[in-house]
Amino acid sequence: MPIATNSSVPESLRSFLATPRKLLIGGQWVEAKSGKTFDVFDPATDEVIAQAAAGDAADVDLAVAAARKAFDAGPWSRMTASQRGQIIWKIGDLIEQNADELAAMETLDNGKPLGVAKAADVALAADMFRYMAGWATKIEGNTIPLNVPYVPGGQFHAYTLKEPIGVVGQIIPWNFPLLMAAWKLGPALATGCTIVLKPAEQTPISAIRLGELCQEAGIPDGVVNIITGFGETAGAAIAAHDDIDKVAFTGSTEVGKIILKAAAGNLKKVTLELGGKSPNVVYDDADLDTAIAGAADAIFFNQGQVCSAGSRLFVQSGIYDEVVAGVSEIANNMKVGSGFDAATQMGPLVSREQFDRVAGYLKAGLDAGAEASAGGAAIDRPGYFVQPTVLKNATTEMSIVQEEIFGPVVAAMPFDNEAEIASQANDTSFGLAAGIWTRDISKAHKLAKQVKAGTVWVNCYSIFDAALPFGGYKQSGWGREMGHAALENYLQTKSVCVSL
Repeated sequence: MPIATNSSVPESLRSFLATPRKLLIGGQWVEAKSGKTFDVFDPATDEVIAQAAAGDAADVDLAVAAARKAFDAGPWSRMTASQRGQIIWKIGDLIEQNADELAAMETLDNGKPLGVAKAADVALAADMFRYMAGWATKIEGNTIPLNVPYVPGGQFHAYTLKEPIGVVGQIIPWNFPLLMAAWKLGPALATGCTIVLKPAEQTPISAIRLGELCQEAGIPDGVVNIITGFGETAGAAIAAHDDIDKVAFTGSTEVGKIILKAAAGNLKKVTLELGGKSPNVVYDDADLDTAIAGAADAIFFNQGQVCSAGSRLFVQSGIYDEVVAGVSEIANNMKVGSGFDAATQMGPLVSREQFDRVAGYLKAGLDAGAEASAGGAAIDRPGYFVQPTVLKNATTEMSIVQEEIFGPVVAAMPFDNEAEIASQANDTSFGLAAGIWTRDISKAHKLAKQVKAGTVWVNCYSIFDAALPFGGYKQSGWGREMGHAALENYLQTKSVCVSL
């Protein structure tokens, strides 16, 4: 079946997807040097919906050269911060104006429900660009009074400058394709960097469209370059490239370690937003209706394909059965289906590879003695669907408790001793997020301080805002996304000292 008339492709997207999508290099849309393309699939049907250029090292070389020229000599480096900010703000406006199209792209390519894509992914992406547009004019250094004892009577004027780090390679994941692109591009553009962006091979469509919107907003040629392709080729070339000054990666901890090693060649700066196995703690004094609904959303939102998903549910013993039964009831009643069905609450997993991974963990958990109080299996239908799953009787040595599944699977465990819950919550190599449910705000603050996690939500979960820093402790990463903190990923500090 020709892609343009594929039954799963909405009419509004057929023209865009009718021909293979190209690479954006130096302001031009070009085919990969090799001429190769790869298929892009609809995870709800397992049908091919598009073809994209398979960029590799040769294309990365061209993109880096274009980015280097734009940074060193191009108009981007000569623009005022105010001019940059106006362009970045316009990108946010264009995302909002094209919200329906972008949401449909995310649903088609990733599988998530259309309403979620529009209300969360697209809206937050627009907001991210606008937030970072405001920071463009507020990047400042300091003046520093000096007292130099070995220069008696010496007078000096000293100050610091905050300067863009240069050419940045950015590699983003497939779970929030448009939003992750915004998280990366927004602060890099605000600081004056130029970029080579590689979207995930599973979900390249919205990043390609975003590249067009960047051009429409007035981003100069070479400032934003987009290379679609595979991690082993294009991604590896970005991580190792000697003319890239910094690499920013969001994805699995395993791949993050590979990127870190590849980046060692020229000691480029690295930020990593990696995996998680986040604890979600429900005390017996919590508002149980709110906590049960929140615990379900913490693991089933975006099909559980969220690095900060509340995948380890710790419930105080006296309410354990009630909470597990409540979350299981929500799971059993969830409508699982195509993201274009308005009734759908949970869509498919993103790919065959991810489907097999989650199915493998389900089997491993059940074989190890966990019991499924909801779900526990794949769904027998076309596409990559699994049941939203609650596993009880889990123990700390099980892989479903220790390893990131990245699917709609929660391991529920009781706890008795409040004094020990912090150590149980911290019994993981990850440290991305945590949830706490209690009416006792003192108890919440105390546990929040003890938990080793970059974000702690109290009586809520998965609350994100462009102004709120997000990142991990331990093997969940280096650096922070969003907020003022994200700017530091793309800046370096220069000290200037003048003898008077």
